[in-house]
Amino acid sequence: MSGKIHDLLGVGIGPFNLGLACLADPLEIDAVFLDSREGFAWHHGLMFDDATIQVPFLADLVTLADPTSPYSFLSYLKQVGRLYPFYIRENFQPLRAEYDAYCRWASERVGGLRWGRQVVDVRREAAQGAGGGPDGGNGGTDDDEDGPVYRVTAITSDGTETYRARHLALGIGTTPWSPVDTDSLDGASPHAGRRVALHAADYLHRREELLGLDSVTVVGSGQSAAEIFHDLVATSGHSGPRVDWITRSPRFFPMECTRLTLEMTSPEYIDHFHGLDAGTRDRLLREQRSLYKGIDAELINEIHDLLYRRSAHGLDTGLLVAATALDGATVDESGIRLDLHCNDTGRAWQHHTDGLVMATGYSATAPRFLDGIASEIDWEDPGPGRAGEGRPRRYRVARDHTIDLAHRRVHVQNAEEHTHGLSAPDLGMGAMRNSIILRSVTGREVYPVESRIAFQRFGAPAGESCPTRETDPTRAGTSAVRHSPADQQAQEAR
Repeated sequence: MSGKIHDLLGVGIGPFNLGLACLADPLEIDAVFLDSREGFAWHHGLMFDDATIQVPFLADLVTLADPTSPYSFLSYLKQVGRLYPFYIRENFQPLRAEYDAYCRWASERVGGLRWGRQVVDVRREAAQGAGGGPDGGNGGTDDDEDGPVYRVTAITSDGTETYRARHLALGIGTTPWSPVDTDSLDGASPHAGRRVALHAADYLHRREELLGLDSVTVVGSGQSAAEIFHDLVATSGHSGPRVDWITRSPRFFPMECTRLTLEMTSPEYIDHFHGLDAGTRDRLLREQRSLYKGIDAELINEIHDLLYRRSAHGLDTGLLVAATALDGATVDESGIRLDLHCNDTGRAWQHHTDGLVMATGYSATAPRFLDGIASEIDWEDPGPGRAGEGRPRRYRVARDHTIDLAHRRVHVQNAEEHTHGLSAPDLGMGAMRNSIILRSVTGREVYPVESRIAFQRFGAPAGESCPTRETDPTRAGTSAVRHSPADQQAQEAR
């Protein structure tokens, strides 16, 4: 095991940790990032030719933290000769495939990325003393150098590797979630014939199998469900499968993108949301689904136009039904049987299909490799009556995105929706979160972190505060006070 101690080690290289690597690159810190894959890949199972990301190009890896960074989306376009075509297009939202290509471009240029490393264990070592060894990092604060070190074990095709670091950034992403076991429904059987069941994450990889069936049902309410339904109907033509769409939501609802609503991805709203109790936060997330899990309004209209054209030609338009919950799925002599009930009436009914696509989203789970430091993680209290009910453990994530008990060293990316709200998976907030993480790692604010960007107030307005004092809850897990430069110098002098 090398004596080298990295200042920062990231586990997982999705867009958020890739952005962290790009922002860390020009700084005097030693950062390394590990991923089990052999290269960058982002939602390839949903990489439709005409699909765009649902945020403007400014929500790239770096721009909202450092507009001058060489790793910006505009830098990528200039280098590949597509800046002027993008300008003439006059559409702020890049194609999904274009964003994926941009991230691969950045991943091939930034240092510190190591692919083909499956992290299997994290342990905490005792304090190392200043410097931490002959190759110790030099980007942390003095007391950081006296603090603990995390030993990270990774498996590669050539054996086992061990890394040591003072700060961790967990960016492993979320995993596909389904209320039914698609693996048990997938495949042929003597009495039911050929069946195909999968999560939306694998859709494009198995689209041809679905198109060869007599019927396909999409379950889900968001953008992915709508894109898959539209693609199946548009591709099937006159001879393809009947395509049905079932959603638990009360309607096929559009994503709300009005500007005052978008202010709910502001630091102010995160502060407000983070200060609420867990039960209230969970309720708000359920009520706010249309703000970030809805469908692009233009796509909804395109689907209606597509079904209208099919009806004009006498073609099957399938079954579209909302307010319907999936209770279970089994295989019988007619194929895959879905057990459903109408939320409005309570009436139970059954639906049969040959193909099933579960566009039911993703969930964040605590990785097994944290078991070695589980006692040092700040876990959320499940609350009265919730312990032992099979609810996954959730981190108690501090406002600065740390989860260790000291709230200083273990940071998470997109695992804090339950504590920070709808901004957690938002690509546009990644640069701000990474600025906060790098502030913790370096002990200084390298990239300015905005604390007020919204015109509106959230919660009950507080009384007028002193103009030289402003709360800054992004520091650690408690409300801190940020002083004017003169006040700060006076405080340090004391």
